[in-house]
Amino acid sequence: MSRVKLWEGSEAFKQSSNMSDFINDVNHQTKENIQSYDDLYQWSVNNTDQFWTQLLHYSKLHTQGEYKKVKSQETMPGVNWFEGLKLNFAQNILAYYQANPEENAICSFLENGAKSKISGQELIDQVKSLANYLRNHGVEKGDRVVGICSNTVEPVVAMLAATSLGAIWASCSPEFGQSTVLDRLEQIHPKVVIAVDGYQYNGKVYHKHEQLVDMINSLDSVEKVIIIHQVAMKHMYPADNWYSWSDAVTQYTEGELEFTPMDFNDPAYILFSSGTTGKPKCIVHSVGGVLLQHYKELALHTNLKPREKFFYYTTTGWMMWNWMVSALMLGVELVLYDGSAVYPDMDRLWSFVDEEKINVFGTSAKFIDACRKEKSFQPSSGKDLRCILSTGSPLMSENFDWIYQKVKKDVQLCSISGGTDIVSCFFLGNPLRPVYRGELQCAGLAMDVKAFDEQGQAVYEKEAELVCLQPVPSMPVMFWNDPDHERYTQAYFSTYENMWRHGDYIVLLKDYACIIYGRSDATLNPGGVRIGTSEIYRVVNQLEELEDSVVIGQDHENDVRVVLFVKLKGENNLSSDLKQKIKDVLKQQASPRHAPSLIFQVSDIPYTVSGKKVELAVKQIMHGQLIENKGAIANPEVLEDFYAIKNELENSRSIVA
Repeated sequence: MSRVKLWEGSEAFKQSSNMSDFINDVNHQTKENIQSYDDLYQWSVNNTDQFWTQLLHYSKLHTQGEYKKVKSQETMPGVNWFEGLKLNFAQNILAYYQANPEENAICSFLENGAKSKISGQELIDQVKSLANYLRNHGVEKGDRVVGICSNTVEPVVAMLAATSLGAIWASCSPEFGQSTVLDRLEQIHPKVVIAVDGYQYNGKVYHKHEQLVDMINSLDSVEKVIIIHQVAMKHMYPADNWYSWSDAVTQYTEGELEFTPMDFNDPAYILFSSGTTGKPKCIVHSVGGVLLQHYKELALHTNLKPREKFFYYTTTGWMMWNWMVSALMLGVELVLYDGSAVYPDMDRLWSFVDEEKINVFGTSAKFIDACRKEKSFQPSSGKDLRCILSTGSPLMSENFDWIYQKVKKDVQLCSISGGTDIVSCFFLGNPLRPVYRGELQCAGLAMDVKAFDEQGQAVYEKEAELVCLQPVPSMPVMFWNDPDHERYTQAYFSTYENMWRHGDYIVLLKDYACIIYGRSDATLNPGGVRIGTSEIYRVVNQLEELEDSVVIGQDHENDVRVVLFVKLKGENNLSSDLKQKIKDVLKQQASPRHAPSLIFQVSDIPYTVSGKKVELAVKQIMHGQLIENKGAIANPEVLEDFYAIKNELENSRSIVA
């Protein structure tokens, strides 16, 4: 296949990268003769125990004790890592700032312009005070502490305070609806909830105090509630176990910050799946697994270095928040922003990147696509920007072009992909490799990935199912409330025995770069030909009349027909001519199989609260199935459009696209 190179780092950039330094360290420690990333990757998957041992040594994580084996077993699931080793999550995240307390640690911005900045010492002091507060109120190892917080300094402090005690941290974004939050928290029985009283988004203030009171009344396990006053100066608290954040971080300031030693495989985080097909899965991730995997991805693949500024546009309800916060262990300055990405205008984030001199900027593919579709939009210049990260959905080739044409020619664009399931990535960036149009640069080190066809055979340069053949430390310890691991096994190991099936539809290249074609459970199959949904989006989303779209395959007359739903720009209507134009462009640029049998106009396209397109919910509606958890969808009202279309189809056998 033809590949278009868009960027490559200079030889000096490559040689000064953390990845090159790691190669030198491996060669020195192991007497290998690794000369390139390809060599390093193959060594990492052929010698996984040696790789993870070497990475642990190189990372200089603070650990205690000794281990006899790297892995308890070779086959998945049920692998324990580095048994006998002890460490603390918060201690490792804070280690750089304990050694360099005077340096800036976090700079936080709200949409209304409010700004706060704290040094390493101030961060440590706040974590210490809150940890002491939680300890004095009965929080112990294994208790769940939950944040319903904006993307500000406070949830970072709260997570570090909780994990310093050995408690388990989970978080939800404040824009989640009440039922969405309860679907998550009722499963994990939190002892403490830390929450904002409201937030600002797109120029509007949303008060959450009353909703929070109702939620807490529904959670029998909650013993303490700590309120962060973000939109109001004070509240009448409904019970004597409600406290203010300012009290919690100022009452217990004496002494040193203490860290509870944890086993490598003890829980640090509970993350939640989107829950669009039922109750969200409560995915438990380990202390050591998260630290080691995040170190690999942030230090080696993203090439983050001390004192760089790192900004990821995220919420606390998305796994990218957890990933981003781990960068503190590398000595970066985190820059946080809470608010709309496009308020007061489309340039909000780009001007922010420029003004704050951001070095590494992360966002969603959806945001980049929205910027590209604004034809006259010219983003602010990011003169200090060296790397852009994109995830959440596949980044279309046209959006690669837009970045290099409109944002910056000399920038490393890293489309990365993984998931909440592993709180990390299977594919991501690489300072030693070029960026090719439409491609994810490489498989992550020690991620033994393959693309399996329908016969379960590994294939290259052909659309197939993403499978991981060997365990990695960031795979979940377990699901909460899944004592026999039945849900866990069903989620990842029911298709291929002892192999992780991730649920992505990809093309794996022979050098282990990758192109993502969407979720495999949303893959279309007209006439027995498998089509990734992004193949259709790549084409139709270029049409100037369309703002967005979602496509599904619907069972029909012993086959599968392609059904496309479009959101049109402005006053455009779905005329017969526009339908034909959509079909023609798909036939010409993809194939006749890609052309939809039916096309419908809808008012909006459904997305999860973390910004992922909800193809599966649309597919369920069109197959007459109930959507059990509408609260997982950010704009659930739009589902009524799809129900109406389903009813229309049922009531008329003569509908013509």
